Formats: sequence, structure tokens, C-alpha cells
Amino acid sequence: MRQFTAIVNPTAGGSASAAALLKVARLLREAGAGLETAYSRSLAHARELALHAGQQGRVVLAVGGDGMAGGIGGALSGTDTLLGLVPAGRGNDFARALNLPTEPEALAQVLLHHEPRKVDTIEVESAVHQRTVVLGSVYAGVDALANRHANNAALLRGAASYYAGGLRAVTTWRPARYRVTVDGQEHLHTGYTVVAANSGYYGSGRLIAPDARLDDGLLDVVMIREAPRRLFFALMNELKTGGHVHRPQVRILRGREIRIAADREVPYGADGEVEATLPVTVRVLPAALRVLS
Repeated sequence: MRQFTAIVNPTAGGSASAAALLKVARLLREAGAGLETAYSRSLAHARELALHAGQQGRVVLAVGGDGMAGGIGGALSGTDTLLGLVPAGRGNDFARALNLPTEPEALAQVLLHHEPRKVDTIEVESAVHQRTVVLGSVYAGVDALANRHANNAALLRGAASYYAGGLRAVTTWRPARYRVTVDGQEHLHTGYTVVAANSGYYGSGRLIAPDARLDDGLLDVVMIREAPRRLFFALMNELKTGGHVHRPQVRILRGREIRIAADREVPYGADGEVEATLPVTVRVLPAALRVLS
């Protein structure tokens, strides 16, 4: 029977994370599994706790949203440690890409009995930040600014916070001039964003890269170029279904190593956390993480 260590940040997600874990933890223990809970002080501390649990041969449960999943999953990338997710955040986009059930009973069955799946991860490197590894996507532009606004929204949750953050970001955004290098080939791009996606979803269920696969050894590079704001709002609405990819303003490339630079300070983010400003280089790490799905 599997032995689990659940990692929770009590200050991020608060009662939602605790409530989600309690329901699943009861079912795991009733089935005879061992489970201990570790409380993190920060995302960096959560990574340390995950590595320590993995060294003990335990399955690590990331309890929270995409920031927690990405931080812990990134720390475990390249190890033999098995990762499970208990989604309890605003976005839960990586859990969505894994097709994880939301009901505690079904999720407990996945954690107890399903076989591990190997998925790719993303190495992120910039001049001012040390190398880090994330799971879902790296996005540079208006969406990173929108995510910052969403994270600072005190009254809104879930998709509503992302939509409100997007409205605020778009109204103040002026198109940036990007240089996007995909496997050594440079592409010039003027517009709203560049997204290097391992997972199809970001921004609380928006299907930014419908054809992205977690285990194909490639990143889908989605570039949304300059367009009138009214058209961009229509395009944002099409992100619900992935229909935006048919717009002439959207270009999609695929590659293993992507460098994104711009003509001004453009923020980029990864897995729900805005980290820095461009330039940044991202690389796919094929089959680097074992996850329950």
C-alpha cells in the first residue's frame, strides 16, 4: 500500500486546501494507506519537504493550485519520486490536463490504485533567476500581467479573478516586439503574448494550446499578435474552447528549446507565479516526472 506525504501551505489557499485534503485523507487512511501532512512556510520550503519525502520513498501529494503543483513537481523532476495532486487552487490547470477527477472518492482511487505516468517538465532559465523547473507553461506578456492582477484580487476567486485581471491588463497593454527563437530559428512577433506550453490549459481552464501534450517531448509555442482590443476580447472568449487557434492573429510553432526576448521589460510567469521579466529560455525535459493520473 502506498505511503503518502501531503504538503500544504496553510497561508496559500487557506481553508480550501485544508478542506480538500481532509476529504481525500480520510478515504486514503480508510483504505489502509499511510498519510502524513507537512506544512510549508513558502514554495521553496515546499520543494525541500517534497525532496525529503521522496528520499524516504513516499508518494508526495501537492495540495493546492498550480503554483504548488508546479513548484513541487519541478523539484521532483528528474527523480524517481511519485507525485500526486489534490487540486485546491483557483486554476488547477495541470490537474485538468491530467484529467484528474474533482470528487474526493474518485481522486482517492486514482492516488491509491492508478499506475504512474511519465510526463515532460519545463526547465526555465534567465539571467537574473537561477534555473528552475515547472510543469504547465511559461507565458510572457499580457497574460503574465493579468495573472499578477488576479493574484492580487482580494474579492474574486477562480475564473472570475482571471477574467477581471485580463480586462485590467488588456486595457493598459501596448503590443511588445518579441524575438522568439525556436530550436535555433528566430521569429519576429509583435503582439500580446508568447506562451511556451507543455499543458494545453492555463488561466483557470483556458485552452491556450489545444494540441499540447504532456508527454510528446515538445512545447507548443503560441503567439498572439497585435490586434484591435475589441477583437482581442473576442479572442479571449474563444480561449474557453480553443477556437482562437483558427484566427489569423494566432501562430503556433513547436520546439524543444525556446528563447523569448522583447524590446522592453515584459513580465513572464510560470504555473500561476509571475517570476521576472524577459528574456527567458525554456527547454522541455522529456519524461522527467512520474505522476498519478
